[in-house]
Amino acid sequence: MANLIVICGPQAVGKMTVAECLRDKLRYNMMMNHDSIELSDRIFGFATPAQREFNAHIRQKAFELAVKHGVDMIFTYVCAFEMREERDYLTGLKDLFEQSGGTFYFVELYAGLETRLARNETPHRMERKASKRNVAWSRENLLSDAKQHKLNSDAGETWFEKHLKIDNTSVEPDEVADRIIEAFELKARDREEREYRFGV
Repeated sequence: MANLIVICGPQAVGKMTVAECLRDKLRYNMMMNHDSIELSDRIFGFATPAQREFNAHIRQKAFELAVKHGVDMIFTYVCAFEMREERDYLTGLKDLFEQSGGTFYFVELYAGLETRLARNETPHRMERKASKRNVAWSRENLLSDAKQHKLNSDAGETWFEKHLKIDNTSVEPDEVADRIIEAFELKARDREEREYRFGV
């Protein structure tokens, strides 16, 4: 049995830092969206057909192995809420984990554009995400996606039974993680650090 917590929200809203806090508090394993993106970019180039396919393959295999071996996971994801295929993808992940007896949790973070533009240039983000070190490109990508896509759900809109929305504009990541744990009544696993954050 394995649980999956999806931390969703637009670029630079703080998904990674919240997920890292959750990982350390719950002793869950963590895969941020850029883990597979950066690897597939290095091998197949940026946004090429091979890169997209390999990126999807890495993620799917990781989820399948988590279910197979009973590994609780945290996954960060940027969702375009206007696209039906996004909901289908997330529902597929929910079904995969629930069919094994696990639970699917969906956390949606949101913050204003000015806040996200400031967070887009933090040293921690640059360190962990190589593709964001081109600040001009990263800023333009953030602004472009904000115009083209619906990156948060509407007020009152929920996709899943366990769907939690948090405005983390002025809330520290550690407190956001505590809110998630309290809302879903999550319990930390009894695991050694090397099992869930080796080499991090």
